[in-house]
Amino acid sequence: GISNVISLLSGIALFLFGMALMGDGLKQVAGNKLELILYRLTGSPVKGFLLGTGVTAVIQSSSATSVMVVGFVNSGMMTLQQAVWIIMGANIGTTVTGWLLSLSGLEGDSFAIQMLNPNAWAPILGFIGIFLYMLGKDKDRRSGVGKIMVGFSVLMAGMNTMSTAMSPLADEPWFMNLFLSFKNPVLGVLAGAVLT
Repeated sequence: GISNVISLLSGIALFLFGMALMGDGLKQVAGNKLELILYRLTGSPVKGFLLGTGVTAVIQSSSATSVMVVGFVNSGMMTLQQAVWIIMGANIGTTVTGWLLSLSGLEGDSFAIQMLNPNAWAPILGFIGIFLYMLGKDKDRRSGVGKIMVGFSVLMAGMNTMSTAMSPLADEPWFMNLFLSFKNPVLGVLAGAVLT
């Protein structure tokens, strides 16, 4: 319905605002050194791949990793070639994380498992970020760290809003059949790219 479309649009707005806020905070914290740091961390495809895998294993969200990398490319801090390897690593990192969780039997409703999910600790991060931002001066590092934390929290809120707005489509047969209708793998890859 129309309320889902409005929720989707507001989720996109929060998502993009969070990404922009994180980018501003990163620039403020690292200054002119950020591009050099990112270049060193992603100087080769293997380094970029390992960085993407490691970051995703820590924050438990390949979507968040990918969004941060897209923000870096969008602001010109990273090249598309560097970003590709990080995103590939992020996708491997998310599968390894799931495998480790299922292997060790950590799935469940326990507090520790719930705290591994970014959706659980993003609001806490946002609260701490607002506190740091308000304590800091306009251009100091504390304010920048606060912006990064608030940006990540807003980004996650936007992702949750978009996910909630789109969740009714999971019960729609026509939507499921749309995904099953791609017999040609190339068309399937193109549809996945456009949807993502």
